Amino acid sequence: MALHPLAQYLDQVPDFPKPGILFSDISPLLKSHFNETIDALSELFSEEEWASIDCLAGIESRGFIFAAGLAYKHNKGFIKVRKPGKLPNVCASIAYGLEYGSDALEMQKGDGSRVVLLDDLIATGGSMGAAAELCEKVGYEVAGMACVVDLVALNQFRYKDMPVRSVIQLED
Repeated sequence: MALHPLAQYLDQVPDFPKPGILFSDISPLLKSHFNETIDALSELFSEEEWASIDCLAGIESRGFIFAAGLAYKHNKGFIKVRKPGKLPNVCASIAYGLEYGSDALEMQKGDGSRVVLLDDLIATGGSMGAAAELCEKVGYEVAGMACVVDLVALNQFRYKDMPVRSVIQLED
């Protein structure tokens, strides 16, 4: 499988945030290729799918960047999926495991809107799975999931038989 042209702008940082982790840094994409990255994420969904989507839900914190950009591009709403203690009027929270630890996410009450979840990267699928479950728990319908980078060697993640769409797939 050929890598997407944007893959060349990722920085691979060994032993971050802890030894043994190879971190894919999206900073160069944000600095010099933000518009192209938003366009590439947008192309993951058809025009018919975009017409049926109400909001983009960004997973803290880098998911905010891409969800907000897509919300603007497609004239949709933006919803925050936050870490504990950073959101007022929390309706529900959920704990989940990470590639290198554990964490939790919180959301405010939903309104039945159809949402697409966004994050910068999927490794094991822990945060994406937790965010999807949390969206449904607070009252949203998950219509799709997407990220910029999928570390395919670490996951075969699907949520209720729905795959995460990604711009860049890294094998190792």
